[in-house]
Amino acid sequence: QVQLVESGGGLVQPGGSLRLSCAASGSIFSINAMGWYRQAPGKQRELVADITSGGSTNYADSVKGRFTISRDNTKNTVYLQMNSLKPEDTAVYYCNADCTGVAGGPLYFEVWGQGTLVTVSS
Repeated sequence: QVQLVESGGGLVQPGGSLRLSCAASGSIFSINAMGWYRQAPGKQRELVADITSGGSTNYADSVKGRFTISRDNTKNTVYLQMNSLKPEDTAVYYCNADCTGVAGGPLYFEVWGQGTLVTVSS
């Protein structure tokens, strides 16, 4: 079984910063791309940022210049540094990993974290 454990969410004032972490563990041969998604009340889940195993990154237009995604492949961990936070950034943030499985299971599969709440409010 594969598990993603997230941390770092919480309450922050507008203009503040938070750093989210997501660590993967379990029966994984390798982790390919990893990413962060978010879902606000009444809205669809959207991609915030993702990063390949080689370090190439993509960002949603709404967070470019404010958020930075990174990963530590030795720890199977992805991070999201969020600066200059705005009230519209308030959402549940979900970690995602695209994995290559071990023998006896699916060759490729996705894993989702449980979600961590980020609230930006004064």
